[in-house]
Amino acid sequence: MRSIVVEPKRIKIWNCSFHLGGKNGIYNQVHPPNPEQFFLFGSRGTGKSTWLKHHYPEALYRDLLAPDIFRSYSAKPGRLSDLLSGNPDQKTVIIDEVQRIPELLPLVHKIIEDKPAYQFILTGSSSRKLKRSGTDLLAGRALLRTCHPFMAAELGEDFSLDQALLHGMLPIVHSSAQPADVLAAYVGLYLREEVQMERLVRRLDDFSRFLEAISYSHASLLNTAAVARECKVNRKTVENYITILEDLLLGFRIPVFSKHAKRRLISHEKFCYFDAGVFRSLRPAGPLDLDTDLGSNALEGLVAEHLRTWLAYSQSKNNLFFWRTKAGNEVDFIVYGASEFTALKIKNSQTIHPGDLIGLKSFQEDYPTAKQVLLYRGQETLSIDNIMCMPCEEFLKNLTPDSPLPII
Repeated sequence: MRSIVVEPKRIKIWNCSFHLGGKNGIYNQVHPPNPEQFFLFGSRGTGKSTWLKHHYPEALYRDLLAPDIFRSYSAKPGRLSDLLSGNPDQKTVIIDEVQRIPELLPLVHKIIEDKPAYQFILTGSSSRKLKRSGTDLLAGRALLRTCHPFMAAELGEDFSLDQALLHGMLPIVHSSAQPADVLAAYVGLYLREEVQMERLVRRLDDFSRFLEAISYSHASLLNTAAVARECKVNRKTVENYITILEDLLLGFRIPVFSKHAKRRLISHEKFCYFDAGVFRSLRPAGPLDLDTDLGSNALEGLVAEHLRTWLAYSQSKNNLFFWRTKAGNEVDFIVYGASEFTALKIKNSQTIHPGDLIGLKSFQEDYPTAKQVLLYRGQETLSIDNIMCMPCEEFLKNLTPDSPLPII
């Protein structure tokens, strides 16, 4: 599970991936690795270790997922100082999955203070144990970076919207000849190694039911009371489980856009799993689960994860919201910040009906300076009532970090 097959033309690198040898010019440039101390957080299978081994092949590398290394350093964290003393010529040190032994961080902090020539790169697939231990993440001396699933622009001609909706964009899944099996094993890996081994929950069966129950909230309003009823636990437990998902980097919430609100808005947030394939793997599929609903939620979630990744990898300070009134008018995503104010509606259909534009028109009345965009599964770019309607696949393929939203 931990090994990732990386084709020569597709390599995960600093803060985003570069499609080497592809047609997209910005990905033909090799981005230099960062010379400073930094944390690199990201879910398992997003390519953190692959990127580090590619760019820092000579670094002292310690993977705390390896049982013998974990036992050695958990018993004696000071062994890290012995390692540096025994390898005086190597100044770059990588500690993979550092959250497994938070006690290492004070020692790393002291080494950085005393010996600034060393560069530490610390990766993690969870921030929960670090937060619970009161760790200060090196008192701000290390940059915080994140690693996400592939973006469509990284894959270029290899990107398939249908496949992305079915199997997601995790590199570990994308490179597999059996993506469905890898996804099933991926969820089991987290349950076994992150949740059970770290004793994050008291009852694993309750948490397993929760993972399925909250899949119905993917790319939808988050109603914790309804989720609690579905998985037969109390609401407070569900709220704790959601926090665990966020700490494990498996899910995220999207707040309501309420700046200068002129209408009564709902208060519930939206919830999204971090990857469409993980969502599809967890979502029950049966006679009562319509495929059209699954497809709509998967498409909206895929756009959400792309926008979230684009925001994380870009220098400009923008944020992701959604908008919904008490009357039911809704815009799926609002990108708002220093360089963008755009409202996006997502439709999983190849045709556009007048009713599809109601939410955008309502938002336009309240915020006339915002750009209005509808993304759909058709092939034509249209302008209807001053609302740009464009193919979703085209939008995703042209969404690249540090570039404006690709709106014609």
